Amino acid sequence: MSELRYTVDHEWLRQDADGLVTVGITAYAQEALGDVVFVQLPEVQDYAVGAEVAVLESVKAASNIAMPLDGEVVEINTALEASPELVNEDPLGQGWFFRFRPVDASAVAALLDKAAYDRLLNANADA
Repeated sequence: MSELRYTVDHEWLRQDADGLVTVGITAYAQEALGDVVFVQLPEVQDYAVGAEVAVLESVKAASNIAMPLDGEVVEINTALEASPELVNEDPLGQGWFFRFRPVDASAVAALLDKAAYDRLLNANADA
């Protein structure tokens, strides 16, 4: 498995060997949301960076998942429809949301690495 990349919106991305990118939310995000009770997954289609692609509802709040890069969603994690709790139980594994084919595969590397994401979390904690 390649190194994860992160967004400032607390999404993680993993570039897979087949060239697709898997997307989920970080442990920090799922802890902040609390128990996830519903997930609305994206349609299989093209999206622009920043477009709302998924919605999470938890016992605390609703949250949107934005498309991290321009690309085509090619697969969704249908297991979340019946078991949204997977987001809390295994956010970096079975709790993934979708896989997409990025327009520019090199753009994944430009996102935050683990050290930069940890600095973001620490900055948020200090604010």
